[in-house]
Amino acid sequence: MIKHSLYILFCVAIAGKTFAQNKPAKTKPDTARQLNTVTVKAYLSEQPVFNVPASVSVLGSARLKVQPDNSFVTALNTVPGVRAEERSPGSYRLSIRGSLLRSPFGVRDVKVYFDEIPLTDAGGNTYLNAIDIGNIQHIEILKGPDGSLFGANSGGVVLLNPVSGRADSNYLSAGINGGSYGLFHEKASLQQSGKNYRFNLNQSYQNYDGYRQNSRMYRNYLQATNSWQYGNNNELRALALYSDLNYQTPGGLNLAQMLANPRSARLPTATLPGAIDQKIGIDTKILLGGLINEAHLTDRIRNVLTVFGNHVDFANPFITNYEQRSENTYGLRTYFELAANAKENLDWKLNLGLEWQQTNSLISNYDNNAGVKGNVQQIDRINTNQHFIFARYAADIYKRLHAEAAVSLNYYQYKFKNISPLNESGFTNRDYTPQLMPRLALSYQILNDFIWRASVSRGYSTPTTAEVRPTDNIINTNLQAQYGWNYETGFRLRNKDESMLLDASVFYYRIDKAIVRQLNPDETEYYINAGGTNQPGFEAAFTDWLIRQNPNNFIRGLQFNTSFALSRFKFRDYTVAGANYSNNMLTGVPKEVLVSSILVNFPKYLSLFVQHNYTSSIPLNDANTVYAGKYHLLQAKASWQHKLSRKARLELYAGADNLLNQKYSLGNDLNAVGNRYYNPSPLRNYFFGMNVGL
Repeated sequence: MIKHSLYILFCVAIAGKTFAQNKPAKTKPDTARQLNTVTVKAYLSEQPVFNVPASVSVLGSARLKVQPDNSFVTALNTVPGVRAEERSPGSYRLSIRGSLLRSPFGVRDVKVYFDEIPLTDAGGNTYLNAIDIGNIQHIEILKGPDGSLFGANSGGVVLLNPVSGRADSNYLSAGINGGSYGLFHEKASLQQSGKNYRFNLNQSYQNYDGYRQNSRMYRNYLQATNSWQYGNNNELRALALYSDLNYQTPGGLNLAQMLANPRSARLPTATLPGAIDQKIGIDTKILLGGLINEAHLTDRIRNVLTVFGNHVDFANPFITNYEQRSENTYGLRTYFELAANAKENLDWKLNLGLEWQQTNSLISNYDNNAGVKGNVQQIDRINTNQHFIFARYAADIYKRLHAEAAVSLNYYQYKFKNISPLNESGFTNRDYTPQLMPRLALSYQILNDFIWRASVSRGYSTPTTAEVRPTDNIINTNLQAQYGWNYETGFRLRNKDESMLLDASVFYYRIDKAIVRQLNPDETEYYINAGGTNQPGFEAAFTDWLIRQNPNNFIRGLQFNTSFALSRFKFRDYTVAGANYSNNMLTGVPKEVLVSSILVNFPKYLSLFVQHNYTSSIPLNDANTVYAGKYHLLQAKASWQHKLSRKARLELYAGADNLLNQKYSLGNDLNAVGNRYYNPSPLRNYFFGMNVGL
């Protein structure tokens, strides 16, 4: 821990030195060396990230480009406070400043948007693994509860932008890569632009045999966007995507099994068959589409209106049952913005809006006869409605003080009936009391390149459909929403040309009625409300171009990035079946994570990217009696670009992951029955590829 603290202090010292060397000067800065200001659109209108009074991180196209484009996991894990896992290829889990106790698989307690369209349905489930990261151009991550604008969540918000920033260009690009364990990934992208329109079409296919038995995955992906400019800076966008994802799940191993053969799938027992016997896996087909209209009604009034819908076919043959889900979601999101008249000392904006979603689910469970549906166990229909109205006022005072006050009023209800075996004729309703989610935030620009910020916000997260009706097939109407308050303060520090940025914050998040997953002896699951959690933490992110745009040196450019997260999350008043886990560390959360990288540009368009990830030990059960060991992941990627003609370019690259050959699990089964906690990840592996652009 001491060495990590010293490391952060070292980064602060470097930042302070840079800051000191960039005091106001009489001469103007070299604008030719000025970097583009990083901006965010998360708070309904574009603004520089430096001034935002919130913990927001941006993964732009340049940062995404150097990361592997076969999975979201590596890129997301560069953000402090974010933990993305992939227990087997295609099986994502994601948490922001929290635990994965609610997520045996999938993404819960985090709200995800695809442009302006919620990817998270009304039932709280998010099929993030359906998206191919190779077709995402920009990611914004809001850490901590931010339901004032985005509805019920207590973890955070992720915004995915699928549209290229090259708004006025026509291009055609294609890429292909392959690697160890049968990796194959191809993608193609087309953009056609005219005076008043822009059309994007993206296609990809990915296949991966996997490191372990029964871990093959494939995904066919098609994404299209079309935008039309009309009137006075008005825009209408149409978005659509189709994803066909299939992946096998090898299942967890106990410690002895992992040591004996880490590539093995889950083995059979005296009472239950194994993963291969039952052909366990997941098949997900999703079709999503929507229209987004942005209209400038006057010089001061703007409206954004989004209508959307999606259909999901889901199948999951598991050890004890075969589940099928058919889900249909439709909804709308709209908000108005009123801007102030231009004033030198006061600039403000007022937003009013609402979001409404309805998800209708037919959930069917059958016996699993070696991957074939057998007799009906239970069939239920659950219709879920989630909607909220929100308001936000933001003001810049004397171009120094930025203040925001926002609130949302959230409604949630579901109704259900049994189709088999009871064949009920009517629905049973479960309504939740409407909840206010306020947020107050301030930032003050103490110096031109130093800003302080603070915020307080309320988190509120309703049970997901998969938690209300889990694999024990019992609809739990007693499960309540979790909620809590988050208190945070921090600062940002930059140099004059914005080539360096230090972003640091401390927070304390107190959650009540935390939703946690429990397992029956037959491994079916159910969920309860624990007493709560106390979640204090520290996060820091630092980036600096140590050498930039120097054509006379052998090293033409050198960029350093690091992020650090310190988590001291504990249970509070948590008792299950007579066992008291109060004051234990929160299951599945490492105490420290440090991710550092360096990008070096050489002559002849050669570059080298190296990244190191240190993750401390992780408690695997609520009793804190079993831990996953700490690990160091080292990856590297070398690339070369060459102009084939005035309009054509070629890129070749090769790289390796887990260069230190660490034995670890990038995703553990928490509180696992039979101590089957471990999902071993690949040892040292390699990849290579090429991209061509016109």
